[in-house]
Amino acid sequence: MQLSYNVKIEAFEGPLDLLLHLIHRYEIDIYNIPVAQITEQYMAYIHAMQELELDMASEYLVMAATLLALKSKMLLPAPEEEAGDGELEFTDDVDPREELMQRLLEYKKFKEAARALKQREEERALLFTKPPSDLSAYADEKKAAPLDVNVYDMLGALSKLLRRKKLQKPLRAKIARQDLSVEKRMAEILQELRETNGRKNFYDLFPVYDRAYIVVTFLAVLELIKQNEIIVEQERNFSDLFLAARPSG
Repeated sequence: MQLSYNVKIEAFEGPLDLLLHLIHRYEIDIYNIPVAQITEQYMAYIHAMQELELDMASEYLVMAATLLALKSKMLLPAPEEEAGDGELEFTDDVDPREELMQRLLEYKKFKEAARALKQREEERALLFTKPPSDLSAYADEKKAAPLDVNVYDMLGALSKLLRRKKLQKPLRAKIARQDLSVEKRMAEILQELRETNGRKNFYDLFPVYDRAYIVVTFLAVLELIKQNEIIVEQERNFSDLFLAARPSG
């Protein structure tokens, strides 16, 4: 009996948010977007979401179709028109990337405005009409996560994992099926991290290439991050992710 998963993760803010993440991650000039590269990376993330059978909003697929159409248009030769003397001349059409660039710039503007308002809200939330409290523990906790690792970074790591597992081509084996819940896998991961008392490579959490096991483990890691139980670290862009249990107390 094949397990069926239908999961929706609220951290995804839409296809433009994913495109901005890719542009930032790969240090792409937003005014000169390499359509082929950005389309390839976008489709890799889409395939990773489909592998998990996430409940994606339709606009993700619409953007995928738009990028593929734009990529095809960029590969076609410039259109020609007939001049007054009967000769063919190339026309200087508007860059087909112009509309996408304007949408990204507009989205980036509102995203930055929302971030600024959120920062003001957080600053205002720090104002209390009460005696000062000891926030040293909170300060130490903030220092524990040196890099900003988000959901898209986790999806990218999952995409790499799936490629690695397929390249390894493991021998077929008959394994007795065991039901594994997300809650149980969360407890196992947390116990393993606390027993090692150190960092553990993200890929070491997936010793078996079993689709159900991979999906449950990945969702368990996301839930542990959401509950602030573990820390995810990355030394630099494109390097491996490492997980560690957050100190208790």
